[in-house]
Amino acid sequence: MTKNEFTLLYAIKKHGILSVRSLKEKTGLSTGYISQSLRTFTENGWINDKAAAKKGLCREPGITEKGLEALRPYKVDNAVIMAAGMSTRFVPLSLEKPKGLLVVKNEVLIERQIEQLLEAGIREIVLILGYKKEAFFYLESKYPGLKIVINPEYNTKNNTHTLYVAKKYIKNSYICSSDDYFEENPFEDYVYQSYYAAEHVTEKTNEWYMNPDAKGNIGRVEKSGTEGDIMLGHVYWTREFSKIMMQILTDDAEVGNYDAVLWEQVLAENLKILPPMEIKVYPKGVIFEFDSLDELREFDANYVNHTHSRIMKNIAKVLSCKESDILNFKPIKEGLTNTSFVFEVEGSKYVYRHPGDGTEAIISRAHEKKALELAKSIGVDPTFICMDEEEGWKISHFVEGIRIPSYDSFEDSKRLLAVLRNLHKQKLSVDWAFLPWEDAAKIEEILRAEKGGIADQEFDALKDAVKKCFDKCQGDGVEMRFCHCDTYAPNWMLAGDGRTILIDWEYAGNADPGCDLGCYIMDSMWEVEEAERFVAEYCGEEYNDILRFHYLAYTAIVSYYWYVWALYREACGAVMGESLYNWHVMAKRYSRYLVEEFGL
Repeated sequence: MTKNEFTLLYAIKKHGILSVRSLKEKTGLSTGYISQSLRTFTENGWINDKAAAKKGLCREPGITEKGLEALRPYKVDNAVIMAAGMSTRFVPLSLEKPKGLLVVKNEVLIERQIEQLLEAGIREIVLILGYKKEAFFYLESKYPGLKIVINPEYNTKNNTHTLYVAKKYIKNSYICSSDDYFEENPFEDYVYQSYYAAEHVTEKTNEWYMNPDAKGNIGRVEKSGTEGDIMLGHVYWTREFSKIMMQILTDDAEVGNYDAVLWEQVLAENLKILPPMEIKVYPKGVIFEFDSLDELREFDANYVNHTHSRIMKNIAKVLSCKESDILNFKPIKEGLTNTSFVFEVEGSKYVYRHPGDGTEAIISRAHEKKALELAKSIGVDPTFICMDEEEGWKISHFVEGIRIPSYDSFEDSKRLLAVLRNLHKQKLSVDWAFLPWEDAAKIEEILRAEKGGIADQEFDALKDAVKKCFDKCQGDGVEMRFCHCDTYAPNWMLAGDGRTILIDWEYAGNADPGCDLGCYIMDSMWEVEEAERFVAEYCGEEYNDILRFHYLAYTAIVSYYWYVWALYREACGAVMGESLYNWHVMAKRYSRYLVEEFGL
């Protein structure tokens, strides 16, 4: 069936046999084509015309069973809605609930989309979940027949994997995002070919641009551009398209080349082997995607003064402002423990820190708050404004024009070592301690008792070597001090005006100063010779073999602690990536070196 034949026959199915003029208005086809096609459709037995109805040969004019059979290959099987991701660009609201569950113009985004699909006759709806998945479970009761698929790797892989986990459902399928808002219902129950919804823009954007071929199908895809058709909204895959796309993703499943990319990149790289995909351009004002709270506020004025967000209420209360004053949200790359974002109030920038899931088991927020107050009092961290010790959120000043130290720069090392010497000489004290060896033992106990154990076959040997280093340090004269205990480069800010600021005091407490030196050495991945130079600079004239051993030993000890901590965080669902391996390497490198060098 040609596209024009489909367009006309489907219009007859939806509206019945109207006048030629009316069918022209519905389809955009010429009157001559419509007149000729109506005769052909009648001869094929696809429709009953008005004359047949008058003669009593059928009840009423319209499409026949044979006509429906001709349309059957184009019948939409289902819709697959992706709702697995965290939508980090949509902070702060996405930190509290999935973006698809936001209420926009008095309707829940995903519910509005489901209702539109049902209205179009799409009865099978598949929902793929990941982040805060339980928040969507109520939809099963509200929409009987809704199918839920879980993507357990939503936080480590991109939406290519989200589609892959639902591969058995994808046929003649709409592929949708849970957070799209359609002013008009864009769905149909019969579709001729694969297409990607688009909007024509005349300005430069960072969106995906589709360049058409001679037939109006996607000829090339480019990330960012100027005037053109950008990807916006839903997509439709035919069975043929779905089969080939799913084979591409299946072939890649074990290799993982596409794990970190959007499926649109897979499309861009495989246009030559995929069936044609039409660029279906919609008028402006039909499809909306909200990439930030600021964009949502432009669309729904209800979000200007009241976002239903506890985070926004926290900010407004601390900074004595209205929610409408809080603007220009920008996520900071997720840290190992928390997620943070930058925002502005009356021209000043601030940072909001949101605690990571599971951290309450290993971090005392009350201790952190006290540590922040001490650090601010001696000028080591002047950025601190406020922290809630019950919930763990924190607000700080944002410092412009800063950089983190380079592990390759000894001049940078001198700057931060001066801060550490000053911190340790203050002889501040708190009523709790950071004890990496003992704390690692507690986390190990949790891992073995509650998290399924430890898979590392070298773990016991590593633990034994680190313990020998720890035992030799006892009674060597190095006294406990108030320490930061998490001094890796991203927690330092080197300002252009000469200031050196140390932030994020979650693990601070009374500790061995070796915790501060060892943590920086650990993250640098330095060989022993480089670490010795670092230690000698810190110790100055007091440097000797005892201190040399002590601080190298604490490099092994804190590396071991962070390795065990990382095992716990991954057991809680966090993604530690290469860091976990690096900490294992440094714990092994320094403990083995010291055991062999000193005959322990």
